[in-house]
Amino acid sequence: MIVYRLSKSKYSRDLSGSGAEKTGGRWNSRGKALIYTSSSRALCALEIAVHTPLGIIPRDYELVSIEIPDSAMFLEIKTTGLPADWKSFPHPGSTQAFGDNFIASGKQQVLKVPSAVVQGDYNYLINPQNSGHSKIRIISIEPFEFDERLFNK
Repeated sequence: MIVYRLSKSKYSRDLSGSGAEKTGGRWNSRGKALIYTSSSRALCALEIAVHTPLGIIPRDYELVSIEIPDSAMFLEIKTTGLPADWKSFPHPGSTQAFGDNFIASGKQQVLKVPSAVVQGDYNYLINPQNSGHSKIRIISIEPFEFDERLFNK
């Protein structure tokens, strides 16, 4: 399976989850490493856009294509198993606790979660502490330019 990640070029080769560890996110608390990826390039772009103030165009980004081996263990979360506020911003503690438990268990390499940005699409969260993490690899990195119309006021 191929998943995608957009990142600043200086971090594009980093699969440690340290960015999410520093800031936390919808599916992890600060201090918990996790790699956020998406099922498509388009979803990656929208996930960045919703976190960028209007009028500011993200620059110096690269699209990272990542291969997750077929043998990887997945845990899938369906929207029916989530609390009603799972799409809220700021991120609710309930989803962060769920992701933190996924990381701590170490049983699966990947957590498949519904996108809060695009209904019906999925993000794939990679646990860098799982023993199979070394089998997940970057297959390509290419420059990425955002369409300015996404960020117009």
